[in-house]
Amino acid sequence: MTSITTLPGSVAATPARATRRRGTGRVGSILLFIAALAASALVLLPIAIIAFTAFKPVAEVNAYPPTLLPEAWTLDNFAQIFEELPFGRLIVNSFVFAGGVTAFALLFDSLAAYALARIDFRGSRVLLIAIIASLMIPFQATLIPIYQLVSDLGWVNTYAGLIAPRAADAFGIFFLRQFFLSLPRDLDNAARLDGASEWRTFWNVVLPNARPALLTLAIFTFVNNWNDLLWPLVFTTDAEMGTITSGLTLLTGPGGIIPQGVMMAGSLIAVLPLAIMFLLVQRRFIESVASTGLK
Repeated sequence: MTSITTLPGSVAATPARATRRRGTGRVGSILLFIAALAASALVLLPIAIIAFTAFKPVAEVNAYPPTLLPEAWTLDNFAQIFEELPFGRLIVNSFVFAGGVTAFALLFDSLAAYALARIDFRGSRVLLIAIIASLMIPFQATLIPIYQLVSDLGWVNTYAGLIAPRAADAFGIFFLRQFFLSLPRDLDNAARLDGASEWRTFWNVVLPNARPALLTLAIFTFVNNWNDLLWPLVFTTDAEMGTITSGLTLLTGPGGIIPQGVMMAGSLIAVLPLAIMFLLVQRRFIESVASTGLK
């Protein structure tokens, strides 16, 4: 019979090593948790300052040293911003601008991406290179020519002037094209064998399978346009046609001093729709971002 020799102390050492590993893992988890808390606090601190300052009276806003929480809560800043600006109209304009750009961008970007990803035609590669190259052109370089074109069309201070130049986006086309390439071509072939037209294949077969990418692009497009300042500031000269971001630049107090409390109240109102939208689609958004990386 063969005997198995055990090194002295090996049996006792194994549980000890396992205990040390568990202790090290627990310490690492605690450190990661602390780091996550610190990072979250840094991210949320500016939002907390905006929220609390919006409810402070003027004396507390200008007090030194500053305080985070207001001692006397007030809603005067919210009432004042609706008195000094057509703020209700600005909110509507922001929704029309951001929502309109998002809707048209999803339609036109998906059409162009489908053609580049699923249809073989002469010059498609050159067209794709041109679209990608356009991403390297600074937005400010094209602002004046676009404004001149919008002005010639008589679209200044109109929704058409705000939305039409942004109805398609090179990044959106490239993003959706890459996602369409990951979809099996058997779906297209099966639809065509059943007699489906190119449009029906696009609308009924490809788009339903591209919902994660479409949702991701929709959220990014809406948020970017909602927060945009330069575009509505340039293409609207009438305060009634501005957006929340451009309207806040019109706030001035006595002697040209910006009322910080009123400005923070307007900023808080501007942030709320985005926060509510994210809370409503948070789970779907995370799933969309994760699924767009799967092949």
